[in-house]
Amino acid sequence: MRTAGRLVAVATATVVTATAAAVTGCSTTIAGTPTFPGARLEAAVLTAGDFPLGVLYDRIIEVPGQPDGAGGPGPMLSRPAGCSDGLTDVIAKSAERGPGSAAKYSVSYDGARIVMTVLSWRLNLSGLAATAARCEHFEAFFDPSSDGIPMTTIKLPAPEDGALVYQQTMLLNGAERSMFMSFQNLGDMAVFGIAHPTDDAAISVKASLPQTFLDVVSQQADRARSA
Repeated sequence: MRTAGRLVAVATATVVTATAAAVTGCSTTIAGTPTFPGARLEAAVLTAGDFPLGVLYDRIIEVPGQPDGAGGPGPMLSRPAGCSDGLTDVIAKSAERGPGSAAKYSVSYDGARIVMTVLSWRLNLSGLAATAARCEHFEAFFDPSSDGIPMTTIKLPAPEDGALVYQQTMLLNGAERSMFMSFQNLGDMAVFGIAHPTDDAAISVKASLPQTFLDVVSQQADRARSA
C-alpha cells in the first residue's frame, strides 16, 4: 500500500500489462484456435457488451513490461512486516510481463468498482493463500511514529473449487471499509479481480458487494475457460 487508498493489498497489485498484440499485413484467414498470448487474451476478456446497459466499462492499458507502481513511493509499513503489500509481492514474483501477458479492465456500478485482470500465465495460489493466512490480522502505518491501522483478511466461500476469495477490511477513524479479492487459475491462464464499494448515483445500474463481484468473477472465468 502506498497511500491510504492502497491499504487494501491488491487494489494496485496488477503487475502485468494489458497490451494485446494485433497481427496485420495478411489477408488470408487461417482456421484454428489462436495460440499467441495476445490473441488468446482478447478472446478471453469480457467486453462492454457482456454487462448491463449503463455499467461503465473501461479497458486499462499499462506500459508493457513495467511493474505496477514503478517510480512511486514504497509500500506502507506493517506489523507483521510485509503484509501491507504481501499479496502484491506474491503476484509480482511470478509475473510474466510484456505485450500479451495480461489484459485488464474495470466495470463501475452504483455501489462497486471492479477491476479484473486476465493473465496468460498462472498465479501462485498456494503462495497467495499462505500470505493471506499470515496476514489475517495486521496493522498498517503511514510512518513509524503513527498509530497502526487495524486490517483483517478473511477467506470467503468461492464460487468455484480451486478459486480463492478474500474480504479485506480496515478500521480507520472508527469506520470499517472493506474490499474484495479473487484469484483463480484456469488451465495455463489465470484471472484475478478486486472490488471496492463506491457510490455514484449517475450510474443507473446498482451493485451489491460481494455478490455482484462474485457474479463478474464467475462470468469472466467462464469466458477465459472457453477461450
